[in-house]
Amino acid sequence: MGFKIAVAGATGNVGREMLTILSERGFPADEVVALASSRSVGTEVSFGDKTLKVHNLDTYDFSDTDICLMSAGGAASLKYSPKIGAQGCVVIDNSSAWRYDAEVPLIVPEVNPDAIVGFTKKNIIANPNCSTAQLVVALKPLHDRATIKRVVVSTYQSVSGAGKDGMDELFNQTRAVFVADPIESKKFTKRIAFNVIPHIDVFMEDGYTKEEWKVLAETKKMLDPKIRVTCTAVRVPVFIGHSESVNIEFENEITADEAREILREAPGCQVIDKHENGGYITPYESAGEDATYISRIREDATVEHGLNLWVVSDNLRKGAALNTVQIAELLVNRGLIKAKKQAA
Repeated sequence: MGFKIAVAGATGNVGREMLTILSERGFPADEVVALASSRSVGTEVSFGDKTLKVHNLDTYDFSDTDICLMSAGGAASLKYSPKIGAQGCVVIDNSSAWRYDAEVPLIVPEVNPDAIVGFTKKNIIANPNCSTAQLVVALKPLHDRATIKRVVVSTYQSVSGAGKDGMDELFNQTRAVFVADPIESKKFTKRIAFNVIPHIDVFMEDGYTKEEWKVLAETKKMLDPKIRVTCTAVRVPVFIGHSESVNIEFENEITADEAREILREAPGCQVIDKHENGGYITPYESAGEDATYISRIREDATVEHGLNLWVVSDNLRKGAALNTVQIAELLVNRGLIKAKKQAA
């Protein structure tokens, strides 16, 4: 008998993607329930060739549900996840609400799968920030080979990272440019159409933004607390797909050719790196794909053991929905949970 899965925040971009990926990957679910806030109750969402009606997250009983994929936002997760976990349902949360809790594992299955056993403390597992997820997938095999000392990353993040409102704003502003209409900025601090904005999330006291801090904190938690990380996060006028320019300094020698071969064999990675026009990946090409793509692998002659990489992935999939489903698969494949109906 299969599992009963709930998707909370099922009407959002990531929630819909979770439903799509559950179906695509043939997750062993006998029942899938779509949940959202009261204003979305009765809305229909797609799950494979089926249509699901959305139920009210606030009143839903999780006592017979095995896993809840939570994509309803940080405030909702703080409110609901402990209650859901207390009912014996494992929450895999896509927000930042639980990522820095010492009793909640932060998981990318290709990077730190063994850390998942800690979920039993609160019945909550955290999914990392979208830009961190693809970064650590690329860093992990290189760290295992040559030990990373320092990472300098600049992110070029698509507007879908800001949700449907961000995508709508790019579309509306782009259309306004072509028809000479006034341009309105509501979601972003400045115009995003034909522009880039070096600001994602709120500013912190040290001048970094919260988005930049997340990359630092999450990389250390999942990969190695000794790695020094600095980040600049930039919003770009792309609908789907985050890109990153990554400069890495290692303790030990590693060549670009070695890195290329290591990454070709690494789980979740796909190397597209030809020294010719178009011999690299762009975010447009990553949309709808599961892999973390690595291009422009080259040695950095300004440090003793350094490499530069270009890393691209679909932020709605590996950066959010896909990684969440992979965590659920990890729970099942390692026998860490049993279906409640089967156990009964």
